[in-house]
Order: sequence, then structure tokens, then C-alpha cells
Amino acid sequence: MHEVLKNAFCPSCNSSGVCEEEKRQNLQRLRIENARLKEEYERAVNFFTNYTGNPALPFAGTEPSTSAPGQQYLSQHWSTSVTHVDKSVVIETAVAALNEFMELLRVNEPLWFEAPSDHGRYTLRRDSYDMIFPKSNQVNTSSARFESSKDSGEVAMSATHLIEMLVDVNKWKEIFPTIVTKATTLEVIDTGIFGGLLHLMYQKMHILSPLVAPREFFFIRYSRQIHSSTWVLVDVSYDFITQLQDSVPTRSWRFPSGCIIQDISNGKSTVTWIEHVQVNDKLSTHRLYRDFVCGSQAYGAKRWISTLQRMCERFAFSNGLIATPTNELEGVIESLEGKRNVMNLSQRMVTSFFEVLCMSDKLDFPNPSEYQNSGVCVALRKSDGPHQPDGFIVGAATSLWLPFSKEHLFNFFQDEKRRAQWDVLSNGNPVIPVAHISTGTHPGNRISVIQPFVPKENKMLVLQESSIDSLGAAIIYAPMDLKALLSAVKGDDATKIPILPSGFVISTDGRASRGSNGASTSSNTGSGGSLLTVAFQIFICRSQLTTQLNMESVATVHTLISSTVKKIKAALDYHD
Repeated sequence: MHEVLKNAFCPSCNSSGVCEEEKRQNLQRLRIENARLKEEYERAVNFFTNYTGNPALPFAGTEPSTSAPGQQYLSQHWSTSVTHVDKSVVIETAVAALNEFMELLRVNEPLWFEAPSDHGRYTLRRDSYDMIFPKSNQVNTSSARFESSKDSGEVAMSATHLIEMLVDVNKWKEIFPTIVTKATTLEVIDTGIFGGLLHLMYQKMHILSPLVAPREFFFIRYSRQIHSSTWVLVDVSYDFITQLQDSVPTRSWRFPSGCIIQDISNGKSTVTWIEHVQVNDKLSTHRLYRDFVCGSQAYGAKRWISTLQRMCERFAFSNGLIATPTNELEGVIESLEGKRNVMNLSQRMVTSFFEVLCMSDKLDFPNPSEYQNSGVCVALRKSDGPHQPDGFIVGAATSLWLPFSKEHLFNFFQDEKRRAQWDVLSNGNPVIPVAHISTGTHPGNRISVIQPFVPKENKMLVLQESSIDSLGAAIIYAPMDLKALLSAVKGDDATKIPILPSGFVISTDGRASRGSNGASTSSNTGSGGSLLTVAFQIFICRSQLTTQLNMESVATVHTLISSTVKKIKAALDYHD
């Protein structure tokens, strides 16, 4: 065939000379174009890898891929590049999303109805919404479902300061560490001094259990000032990577969602939040979390508002804007600079812990390993920076349901007198509280420095942060060298202090128990309960990891987490 094509004559001139030259030029152009496309592909895949953390895939046909379908699709078609998007279409989509969002804020009936089991939380009435805003389904599977919610709350931060933080992608992650595990701005379409910012973004969301898969969104973010004291921020999914027909169906799609922020003076704001998505994750969601996730509580507006309120309160305490409660241990760390430094160190510990719970990103193999079908997920990874011990780390996490309220569990874990009942570091002995730093008006919202009883070891302390809001709680801690913690208290640079946190995350189970009048009740036992996630990390070694060491470390961390769960149940007098 190659010879036949080589000797072909031009039908118009019955000569091979001109065609040969034309063919040579065309081949040269094709080679140049192919080289350019290959370079663009490699650059784009590296771009995608850097932003999302997913590994780049080989060129199609070089070797079989074992990654998820969505990852294959994104890598194969990323060469369309966000720089090639039609910006006029992006602007048109953003403006339409803003208009819809403002209408959703303005109209209550017939669009919204109040959830009967959750006073103050509103859900969209599907038929009314579809009549006013007709649009096609974006997740085209029979199991796809919609989630919608609206909630409001007062936040301890001025509207100007708050919008400054929300439009900064790094501060966005800091404000919502329990929701957002990854976020980045892919391209800035338009900028302005709060008059109108338009970004193309990527975000991964997670609810802090290895039993629940994260949600990923590529979306447009549009923020603008609509009044002297009012700002609005709206997100809407947009397939700006490609509109090719061979695309793998998305599992998550965000309809116009976001918040409106109104300044109410005295350094405070009123925030109204709307979340509206279409997802296909019911079958992949573990049965323990199905009510919590499918009831629009896991990613609903109330969770965004609660997290925002809690983090803004923490920010106010760290900057001395709110007087701290009187406690004999509050004065141990005297200087504001020392307190702020310890709070920053603790925030890094908390963020690191939450990132680890999205275990699918921390493995050298595709999915978390459920050790011997025990319900314990184990992940092996190499440390990724100076903020962690240099070497190999094994982590394990499990989630379980307990018939106690989140307040009851939170008080149990925070009680220093009962710590010996579950903490392996205490060695069965009482711990000594050394210092407290309040991070909120609730007495349980605080950072603690604890001295455990460890024979022949008096230079180890435990840094712990506990936090509780209306939807859940967390107790996160890490052993620390005495010298390192003292340097942080003195105000020295604490960004490179290695820290390896473990801890607990408590969530409501989404199945509120009912009283005789149908109202939600809060009790320690009954049909309602809490979801508890327990997670530990262990440093293995600095050098090469052997198969034997790998198996031993996995068995060790599994034993640790299993025995801790048994101790917790025994201390709570719960026998399942």
C-alpha cells in the first residue's frame, strides 16, 4: 500500500512531480503540527496533574490504564485546554447563573419549602423549579438524584473581609477544611476590585470518612458587589475542558449555588447559602452514611454556614478580637503572638488530618485497602514535605455508628480524666493538662497542650484541638517534641515543625430520633445516634520499605485502631 501511494499520479496534471513536492510539504506540516500537539498534550496533562493531584496517564495505545473512567477522559481530552474556552460563553453562563441565584434568594413559595424535620432548612420544590428554570439533566444515569438546601446565619466577620477570603482560593480551603480537600483557580477570566471576579476553578469535596467517595467539580465562580454593603458569590458547573460527545458522564454537577453576604456592622455579616447539585453517588455511598449524605446534610447549605461560623469565630479568637474565657490554664501561654503561632501550628495539624481522611489520594495503589474485610481502611504513603516526618507513613481509618449524641461523644473524648480509657499514649495513666487556648465561646472549642505519662520519656507533649458545631465535632491530636512546641510558644517559625496527627470525627447520622410530637430530640441513646470516624497515622521508617516491614506496620496500625474502638465501646458501656 505504501508503494502504491508513493507512485500515485496527480489526476489533474497526470504527473507525480508536483504531487510529490506537495506531499512532502504536507507531511512536514503534519510533523510540525503533531509535535506541537504532543507538546501541548504533555504540558496540559502536567497542568492537570499539578492542580488535581491525579497522576498523568500515558498516551492512548502505549499501555493499558487502570485509572477511573473520569480520570482517563480528563487526561485524554485535556489538550483542549481551558485557554481555548469561549470566554463570551463563560461570561454568558456566569451572568445567567447569577440571575438564577438571585431569583432563588428572592422567591420562597413556590420554589422552597421548609424541611419538616429540620427547622430553618429549606429544600427546592422540584416541579416548581423545573417550570421556572427548565434545563436538561447533567448526570444522565437512572440513579442520579438532586440535592438542594438553603440556610442563613450570622458570621463574626465583616462582609468586606469575608469576601476577600472567599475569593482567595487558598483562604477558601482554610475556611472550609472539613469540606474542601483540594481547590485551585485554573484560569482568571476577568478581575475587578470586588466589582466582578470571574474564575474557572476545580474543587474536590469530602466529608471526612474513608467510606465516602469525594465529589469533584469543574466550575465557574462569579463574585460581585451588588450594593455598598452586599456581595454575592455564585458557582456553576461548566464543562470547559471539552464538549466532545464521547465524554464519560459526570458524577457531580453544580447548578447555581453560593452565598450572599450582607454587612450588619460591628464586624459581623449575615450570610445566606444555597447548595443545589445533581449527583450519582447513592450506590457508592456506604450504608452508614447514606442517610447523612442523601438527606442533603453532608454537603448541604447548613454545613457550609456552620463551618463558616465556626472558622470565623476561631479567626476572631486568634487575632484577639474576642476576649477569651477565664481559665487557670489560659494564662500559661501569655503573649498574643505565642498564642497565634500555636493556633497556626494546630490549624496545620487539623488540615493535614482532614486531608489524610480522603484516603484514595494517599495511596500507591488505586483504592484503599480494607484490611482482612474488617472495615478498617489502610493506606501507605511517603511523606510529602517538611511539615511531616521524612519517610514512610501508614494510616488507618474506620467509621462506625454509635447510639449517642455528638455532644455526648465529644465530651467523652475531651474529658482529660477519661483519656486513659482509650488513648494508647497515656499508657493507662491520667494525663496532665498543661495549657489551653480558647478558639470559641463554647468551652469545648479549644487547643490543649497535654502531658501524657510515658515511662522514661519526659520530653513529649501532645498538641490537641477540639471543635464542635451544630452538625458535628472533631478531636485531633499529635505527639510533639517539647523543644519544638516551646519554640512555637516563643513565636519562632513553626511552619517546618513535623507533625503527624490522629484523631476522631463525629457527625450526626442523618436519622434524627423522634419525640411523640414529631420534633427532633437529642438524647444519648435511642434511634438517633452519631457516626464516628477513628483515624491513626504511624511513622514507619526513613529508608527503603521492605515487604516484611510493610506487612508488620499494617498489622500494627490495624491492631491499634481495632483495640481503640473496643476500648471506646467499653468505656461508653456499649455492646453491639
